[in-house]
Amino acid sequence: MAFQNGFQWGAATASYQIEGSARRAGGGESVWDMFCLREGKTSEGDSGEIACDHYNRYAEDVDLMREIGLQAYRFSISWPRVLPEGVGRINAAGLGFYDKLVDRLLSAGITPWVTLFHWDYPADLYRRGGWLNAESPRWFEEYTSVIVDRLSDRVAHWVTLNEPQCFIGLGHELGIQAPGDRLGQREVMVAAHNANLAHGRAVQAIRALSKQPCMIGYAPVGVGYYPENDTRENIQATRERMFMVDHMIWNNAWWLDPMFFGKYPEETLTTLGKNAPKFTDDEMALISQPLDFIGANLYHGLPVRANGKFGGEVLRQPQGIGRTMYHWTVSPKAMYWLAKLYYERYRMPIVITENGMANADWIALDGYVHDGPRIDFLNRYLLELERAVDDGVPILAYFHWSLLDNFEWNEGYRFRFGLTYVDYETQERTLKDSAYWYRNVIRTNGASLHQFDGQDTSLHRRPVHVTAKMNGVAIAEPAAV
Repeated sequence: MAFQNGFQWGAATASYQIEGSARRAGGGESVWDMFCLREGKTSEGDSGEIACDHYNRYAEDVDLMREIGLQAYRFSISWPRVLPEGVGRINAAGLGFYDKLVDRLLSAGITPWVTLFHWDYPADLYRRGGWLNAESPRWFEEYTSVIVDRLSDRVAHWVTLNEPQCFIGLGHELGIQAPGDRLGQREVMVAAHNANLAHGRAVQAIRALSKQPCMIGYAPVGVGYYPENDTRENIQATRERMFMVDHMIWNNAWWLDPMFFGKYPEETLTTLGKNAPKFTDDEMALISQPLDFIGANLYHGLPVRANGKFGGEVLRQPQGIGRTMYHWTVSPKAMYWLAKLYYERYRMPIVITENGMANADWIALDGYVHDGPRIDFLNRYLLELERAVDDGVPILAYFHWSLLDNFEWNEGYRFRFGLTYVDYETQERTLKDSAYWYRNVIRTNGASLHQFDGQDTSLHRRPVHVTAKMNGVAIAEPAAV
């Protein structure tokens, strides 16, 4: 079966990580602008103030997408860029930027997939309580309405929220990402419930205002597990573990059951007791607005072994297992099992909204960026995704994270996830070997995944105009086009 006609191959980015701060172009401050000013909160005090300067270089970046052969591009919109105070006044230049980006994508034959929220919450609304304020879902609805009214004549694919586990768990519970709060469990669950309500209101707004038929999804973290080996007992234990709520934030069921079943996991509410969020039947009906796909951001997973108990036991990874620069394990089986078990439980098509790896990349002496580990990583994960397709799981699209090296949140610029190398001093872009490899995957609709032999498979690379130097002396320059 393999990947069917109509499957979309793409790459993804997030506004604060690539655009440059919205404040530099008439927009408002976000919680990430605030957070990055706090001493010791980001690696080396890095911020997204400039990032990849995508706001000014979007045309060049769309040309890169066309060079790679992307069929789709998932990007997020900066809420405070469009509404500087979060509600009310519209920044015409900010909204116009996304207008121009969408037009450029369409002219390049690339389908835009818009994510409405990828963590850059307006600072002015945060000062009014942010996700703790019961009005926050209505604020998000107002913002969504502005975007859909402007872009839905050309945009038909929408994602409401990206990774609530992160912006709630890391941002409001652990305090290691923006806004940097360390709230008690009761307050964390209020914020979580309000984010879910915001999702529901956004879905309603998109359905009501879209100027064309559209597809709407939602992209939580895919908390991945896979059976140690494929015995019936281990598979059942993995199935149970995948939807256990053994941590109130880092799980799948709390963030997906309300959307598809209209209720929170009962055992979780019991465990939370007085700290459980208060909600009504009408609110759960709002959260469970019909969707068209589940977005899954999947990077790694953990093996599970049956032990006679519900959910089995999560095993330690083998000593010396391959790890990315983020120390996440190379565990491609998690891709297959997440897609398979998500579909089995929710009967909803799947979109892999993020997948990729942090690597230590640099421009080699020959002027290219040789990121072989990324090619091997992606080949392994995409073969597992193809396996899910062959087993009957409807997979609609795959988005590599990321198009560009970028500001990696609290880790600053230490890690590189991109298909494109970015020199942050000069803003020069260089396509990596993986970009050319991915181009071939796209051209063959995945058939080239079976031709991988461990060698450099970056085909037909275009020369890049950089001069490699050793001790300041030029020693090589790739040939001109």
